[in-house]
Amino acid sequence: MGKGIGGHTRAHRGATDDWITPWHIVGALGRFDLDPCACIPQPWPCADTSYTRDDDGLAQPWDGRIWCNPPYGARAEPFLAKLAEHGDGVALLFARTETAMFHRYVWPIADALLFFKGRLYFHRPDGTRASGNAGGPSVLIAYGCENALALRDSGLDGAFVELRRPQPPCNRHNGTNQQPVIEGSPRTF
Repeated sequence: MGKGIGGHTRAHRGATDDWITPWHIVGALGRFDLDPCACIPQPWPCADTSYTRDDDGLAQPWDGRIWCNPPYGARAEPFLAKLAEHGDGVALLFARTETAMFHRYVWPIADALLFFKGRLYFHRPDGTRASGNAGGPSVLIAYGCENALALRDSGLDGAFVELRRPQPPCNRHNGTNQQPVIEGSPRTF
């Protein structure tokens, strides 16, 4: 087993990958068209359409604005790769900014990040909050101008980092994979 987030401890492997994003996070970001990583059961929908592990969300077509809270660890990478290629959505992952996955699919491609203050508490498929926190820092990763603006304007507690600054207008679902850019951001690093 690999080392944990600090490199000096072993990574924790939980008994399940079925962890639901707290509703206040998804709700703060607006409506999503697709969640390719939904749990069975899902106490609240994170998007209008959901694919579960039984549907194999990676094998299905992705359309519109994507909410992606993939299984963490090595199994997150194919989901992040597909979201980066799709170019319209938000992913929630551990803030492992030094990893090859981050250097491949986040730093050169994403439009913005929101690093949460403190550690998140996820929920079980029955809706109850986990007794312990996620065990590491988390980040929202925005692909596309409108999603970067959604992170910036969400009111979620954390630090917003703008990665690219394309020229307006931000045209969501403009039928291209172009990454329009954001005008001024109050909390940009």
